[in-house]
Amino acid sequence: MPDSAPKDIKAKTKSALLAITWDNGQTDQIPFDLLRSACPCAQCRGGHENMHPEPQEDVFMIPLMDARATRIQKIEPVGNYGMGITWEDGHSYGIYNWHYLRSLCEMKNEKEEG
Repeated sequence: MPDSAPKDIKAKTKSALLAITWDNGQTDQIPFDLLRSACPCAQCRGGHENMHPEPQEDVFMIPLMDARATRIQKIEPVGNYGMGITWEDGHSYGIYNWHYLRSLCEMKNEKEEG
């Protein structure tokens, strides 16, 4: 999978979707609750030893409802390689790098097709 960077990122708060348009023209939408389930920080992953460059399958098995933990308060760039999300419950430790986000989108698309 060639890594690509987003051209555009929009948080659609009414539909609770993060819309990402990649530099290859593809657009993906990730539900906010899936993003929170897939938070790549050490706290959410259960320690540094459980952090991986790609999301783990279990992020698709943890249904989260609309709550402060799954509502985005703000998104900020992190260098030129990723973004940080501050959630309404105050959690803001995860850095979602482009490779990780792209992998999450591909996993989500595969699950929807299969």
